[in-house]
This record gives sequence, C-alpha cells and structure tokens, in this order.
Amino acid sequence: MPITEKQKRWLKKQVHHLKPVVTLGQHGTTDAVLAEIEIALAHHELIKVRVNAGDREERDVSVELIRERTGADLISRIGNVAAYYRHNPKKRQPLEIPKL
Repeated sequence: MPITEKQKRWLKKQVHHLKPVVTLGQHGTTDAVLAEIEIALAHHELIKVRVNAGDREERDVSVELIRERTGADLISRIGNVAAYYRHNPKKRQPLEIPKL
C-alpha cells in the first residue's frame, strides 16, 4: 500500500533526528552497499543514507537506483542525505504510521 503525503510528512518528522546508517563512497551503489541497505531497512524500516557522489546528477542516479532496487519509499532528500521507508511486517514492533 503506497503511503500518502500526510504520512510522508509524519515520517519526515520521525527521520529528522536519525543519523545516516549507510554511506555510499567513491565506488557508488554496489551490490554490497545495496545488501547493507536491505539489512538496515529490514531492521529499522526508516533509515537515512548519505550519498557522497561527485555532482548532483550522480547523487540523483544513486538515490533513484536505491529506491528502485530496494522497493523502499523515498521520504525526503536534502543535499547528499536521503531518507527511505519500507514496511517490514515480520518485525516484532513495526513502525506504526498514522492513517492520516
């Protein structure tokens, strides 16, 4: 089920205080980095990723590639930090998003 704009705003408030859990380096979006993002999404559901790419176009490509390959929703992107959310129904205490 896709999340609404009001739910995205609520998630932005929740992700604001978080620190990036994954950092993309000079090699970009590799399979190992994507696997690490998958693990982080499964465990946390809501994560930040820092994309240290050379220019804006490279960052845009990396952010979109992560979204496509993980199936996560892009919550926000400010500069070189992107926030993603993917619901995990198997998690013991999943993040409860209000039905705004």
